Amino acid sequence: MLLNYIIWDVNPYIFTFPEKFPLLGGRPIAWYGLLWALVFVIGYYIMKKMYKKENLSDELLDKLLIYMLVFTIVGARLGHCIFYEPEYYFAKPVRFLYIWEGGLASHGGAIGILLGLLIYSRKIKKPYMWILDRIVVPVALGGAFIRLGNLMNSEIYGYETTLPWGFKFVRDWAPGTPIDAIPACHPTQIYEALICVIVFAVLMFLYFKKDTVNKHPGFLFGFFCATVFGSRMLIEIVKQPQVEFETSMTLDMGQWLSIPFVIAGIYFMIRSYKKQV
Repeated sequence: MLLNYIIWDVNPYIFTFPEKFPLLGGRPIAWYGLLWALVFVIGYYIMKKMYKKENLSDELLDKLLIYMLVFTIVGARLGHCIFYEPEYYFAKPVRFLYIWEGGLASHGGAIGILLGLLIYSRKIKKPYMWILDRIVVPVALGGAFIRLGNLMNSEIYGYETTLPWGFKFVRDWAPGTPIDAIPACHPTQIYEALICVIVFAVLMFLYFKKDTVNKHPGFLFGFFCATVFGSRMLIEIVKQPQVEFETSMTLDMGQWLSIPFVIAGIYFMIRSYKKQV
C-alpha cells in the first residue's frame, strides 16, 4: 500500500571525528555545515566564469570571496539573534559568538551581503548595481543549498498536511514516538529550494544568453529580490512559526522582513527598462 506521506529520519551529521584526532576529536560534521561551505565553493566557480567573461582578474574575485564570507555569516548570525531571539542573546551578548549552536537568518545574510558588496564595489571602483546584478546568480543557488541544509536538520518545516508529499520529521519528536503519532507536514524547505533553483536557472540564462545584465542594469537584482522574497512570503503561510512571538502576528517575521526586498525588486525591474542601455 502506498503511503500518503514521506518518513524523514535522516541523521543531520555526516560523521564524527574519532577521539584520537587532535582538536577535532569527538566533533561531528553536519550536512548543514557542508552545504554552507558548498555555497561559497560553487558560488566562487560561477563568479569566476563571469569575471573571465568580462576580462576581470582573479585578484578581484578573491577579494569578493573574502567579503562574501565575512559579511554573509556575520549578517546571517546577527539577523537571527536580533530578529528572532533578541532577549536571549542580549541578556548575555557573548552568545552571539556561539555560532556552532545554530541560528542563521537568510534576511540577515541578505543585509550583510548588501553592506559587504557596497564596500567591495567602492574598493574596486565599480557601480554598486554592477556587482549586485552578478552576485545574485550564485546567491540564488546558494539559497537552495541552505534550505536543503535545513531539511537535513529536520527544521523550519510547515504545518500539517494531507498532501502525498507531506514529510514526517521523525527526529524532531521524542525517540520512540510512533510514526502514526507524528503529523505529516509541508516540506517548506524543499518548496523554497525549488524556487531558488528556478530563479538561478532564469538568472543564468539572462546573464549568459541574453546579456540582460548589460542591456538592463538592475533587472537581475530586481528579479531575484521580487521572486525569491515574494515566494518566501507565500511559503511562510504554510510554515510553522520559528519563535513563539510569531504566533500572535498577522504576518510573521519572515514576511515582514521580505516586504522591503519585494518592493525594491519590483522597483529595480521597472527602473531597469526605463533606463535601459
